[in-house]
Amino acid sequence: MKTSPDVERWFAEKKLPAEPTIRRVREIILRADRRMTEFVKYGTLTFGYEGDFATFVQVSNKKQVSLMFNRGARIPGKFAHLEGTGPSARFIRFADPAEAQARSAELSKIVAAWCSLTPAERGSAKKV
Repeated sequence: MKTSPDVERWFAEKKLPAEPTIRRVREIILRADRRMTEFVKYGTLTFGYEGDFATFVQVSNKKQVSLMFNRGARIPGKFAHLEGTGPSARFIRFADPAEAQARSAELSKIVAAWCSLTPAERGSAKKV
């Protein structure tokens, strides 16, 4: 699992109430597919593979963790805890590290489904 020094600095600066849960979700995502990367974008932890995949939202003063899949409507498959019906974003929420662990297989499958899409299906530009 490759981690980013920028993300570690983000954790150190933010001192988040839900940091243990965020770290567990981060580990699950990064271990699910070696191509997945992490970075700080728009002031929050973001994951990507050939385009943005997911972002932690509303992290500053909540104990619950909300992970937004930026183009989640494009993720193929049915997932029990993936919320949303709009044209683009989907969400999954975790109350604590134990709940993140309990949903790790589902989250790993979501990552795999995203990584299996072509760049056009993901809505990202093709690599040149």
